[in-house]
Amino acid sequence: MTDTALDLDVADVDRRLLARWPETRVAPSLERIRAVMDGLGQPQRGYRSVHITGTNGKTSTARMVEAILLELGSTVGRFTSPHLTDIRERISIGGRPISHEGFVRAYQDVLPAAQAVDRESPTPLSFFEMTVAMAYQAFSTAAIDVAAVEVGMGGMWDATNVIDAPVAAILPIGLDHVDQLGPTRLDIAAEKAGIIKPGALAVTARQTPEVEQLLRTHADAHLARLMVEGRDFGLRDRRGSDDGQTISVDGLAGRYPEVPLGLHGRHQAHNAVLAIASVEALLEETIPLDALRRALGSVRSPGRLEVLPGTPAVVLDAAHNPDGTRALAAALPELGPRPTVAVVAALGDKDLAGMLAELEPVVTTMVCTRNSSPRSLSAQDVAAAARKVLGAARVVEVDDLADALTEATETACTAGGQVLVTGSVVTVGEARRLLGL
Repeated sequence: MTDTALDLDVADVDRRLLARWPETRVAPSLERIRAVMDGLGQPQRGYRSVHITGTNGKTSTARMVEAILLELGSTVGRFTSPHLTDIRERISIGGRPISHEGFVRAYQDVLPAAQAVDRESPTPLSFFEMTVAMAYQAFSTAAIDVAAVEVGMGGMWDATNVIDAPVAAILPIGLDHVDQLGPTRLDIAAEKAGIIKPGALAVTARQTPEVEQLLRTHADAHLARLMVEGRDFGLRDRRGSDDGQTISVDGLAGRYPEVPLGLHGRHQAHNAVLAIASVEALLEETIPLDALRRALGSVRSPGRLEVLPGTPAVVLDAAHNPDGTRALAAALPELGPRPTVAVVAALGDKDLAGMLAELEPVVTTMVCTRNSSPRSLSAQDVAAAARKVLGAARVVEVDDLADALTEATETACTAGGQVLVTGSVVTVGEARRLLGL
């Protein structure tokens, strides 16, 4: 019996994917994923795409692009990574995670082509390459109109980059994945510029002058247009509210006053501006204001400044680099002035010291722990770094994440404060499971 004849479920497929080369290992080549796409008949050519890169905010922006297009009546697929609690989150169709049956079918559809590539290549397809192929195949099976696709890492050599997206969205470029992408913003920007295809329209967030010039040079070389936030479109006004915020936006094609946004933080307002400009670029027209208000008013992005009401309130944010943590720290006061007890677990390849420096002004107490990833720093290592930044009196060390959540909850209740869980997507995903989400 061949693998394609096996009776599999999602857990079986998950295990088989995890047995492959991990997504944290990156080979700078599109040869394998292109070969798989060829074997599948190029399913990614059957729909238009918005391709989204940047250092932070990609998942939230993809969700907003999806929400707007769904409200306008399009059939939409969304690919994001990594997932929080369920691998099916990576592939969304019609605003919902792909069904169990659809996920297994996508794997079975891709497997013969993948096995053919595995036989011919010295390096078999990775976990990430397989999930990208599965997403593009599933989108084709569902006959979607548009895909909102988040880059996994970088852009030029990312497996998602076998699409020819007419719209590229580039969020702020900072320092992350420096071992794979290069040590400077310009090195990283050069990788991310690789998603701008010939003749495409690229919309970019505000960047440093050097990064903007690099993006413009790449766009000009590919006869693409580059539209820049703050010059060609932008955020005109925003004010916070209990359930998010209200924004007014000058788009590429129209003005959009008083748009409710169901997400907190100035950074999410700017992500929304990029999402609006991306949809305008794709449609080449103004978005109906009522539809935009409905879409963004109801949009959610789990694990991204996600507020769980209660006593105490719990804030979940997957910030995992200094830029992301800076945005988190700037947004926290908008949730109300109260003591914040942070639960922090981070991966060993991240700039923990930079993250802690951003958190220090807004955190009362820090409970240092670890998550289940083999790449996780120990609670002892996180606590040692935290003591250097916050001082020993503000740092608690707890080995187990569940126990750390209990410790933080008790401390926050006593102080009349809130709990913040951050440091990694893995940390936030495990906390959501522990909290029953």
